[in-house]
Amino acid sequence: MVTGLGEIAEKLRRSTVVIQSGGRGSGSGVIWSSDGSIITNAHVARGTRVKVQLWDGREFDATIASRDSRRDLALLRIGAMNLPSVSVADSSQVRPGELAIAIGNPLGFVGALTTGVIHTVSPLRGLGSQSWVQADVRLAPGNSGGPLADARGRLIGINTMIAGRVALAIPSNVVRDFLSTGPSDAWLGVTVHPVRIPRPNATGSSVQAFGLLLCEVEPHSPASSASLLPGDILLGSGEETFASLADLAKILQGSGPRFLRLEFLRGDYSLVRRVTVQLDVQRSSRDSVAA
Repeated sequence: MVTGLGEIAEKLRRSTVVIQSGGRGSGSGVIWSSDGSIITNAHVARGTRVKVQLWDGREFDATIASRDSRRDLALLRIGAMNLPSVSVADSSQVRPGELAIAIGNPLGFVGALTTGVIHTVSPLRGLGSQSWVQADVRLAPGNSGGPLADARGRLIGINTMIAGRVALAIPSNVVRDFLSTGPSDAWLGVTVHPVRIPRPNATGSSVQAFGLLLCEVEPHSPASSASLLPGDILLGSGEETFASLADLAKILQGSGPRFLRLEFLRGDYSLVRRVTVQLDVQRSSRDSVAA
């Protein structure tokens, strides 16, 4: 039993916020600094209107200062001072077996706490080379963007998703890098989900290929302007076939507007379609989700 767990949890709750974006439910965020800087997932801070609710019930309209779809991180700013910011630990020092504490707002329950132990801090197969803090804490929709903390209540990661029965959090050191370097990827305007699809091979038999299903296409986005639709399945670019979520994020990296050629399926799995998308620079008022 950890001494003072109740006090640690209460302090974390005061550093955790509710984020509402685009009328699509709510997520969580972490007060990074007392002057109104808040960290959350890029996939939580979606749409053109983002609202932040503090632990004491106050609500603020937030501006998206920076967003990086590759690292799935976003920096929000609100007009408030003297906020209870989180204490941040060095995630490279996290070890398997340590206690993990998660705070968030799952399924509408504000400030819900769950605990578990750290499994590892390492990459996960199928999710690229990025390292994740992997723990057996219970997460649910609404936990994304909230804090994963150690036994002293110090932030070690930003809760992001579930892989099997393991919760994945973006390490705190990756958040520090994001804040120091900023994003370097363009805005496509889609929300995607990995899928396996039957595809013919050279022998005429069928194999299971990797694709990225377009779950949402933002209105007036580069993807929308190129006539991509929800239900389309991205297979790759002109130079590379996608094998993971990270591959789409990788080809979006770069600065300035440019053109990207994508291969995709629509309805007929035997017919590969091609489209050229004019990528936009990343804008603070728009969505840039590739996850």
